[in-house]
Amino acid sequence: MTVYIVARITISDRESYANYEQGFMPVFSLFEGTLLSVEESPHILEGDWACTRTVLIVFPDQDRALTWHNSQEYQAILPHRLKGAEADIAILEGLPVLAA
Repeated sequence: MTVYIVARITISDRESYANYEQGFMPVFSLFEGTLLSVEESPHILEGDWACTRTVLIVFPDQDRALTWHNSQEYQAILPHRLKGAEADIAILEGLPVLAA
């Protein structure tokens, strides 16, 4: 079943985060995900959206999402994000497609 990764990121060190960004797409492209949105100025409908960046990714299933996140390639760039930002990240299951 399709899964979505939602990341709410608060960037505190743009230089360290830039090192993460530089390696992100080359690593991400090795896996079967699709980057749907990277937003720093979302239109807030309700509540407080204090993070500086929101990212939305889709994968065909949870196993492939976890394979990407746990891969050696991603783990190699992850310290740059951890140094430059704090994040709340979740995997959300997509809804089953209903026949019309």
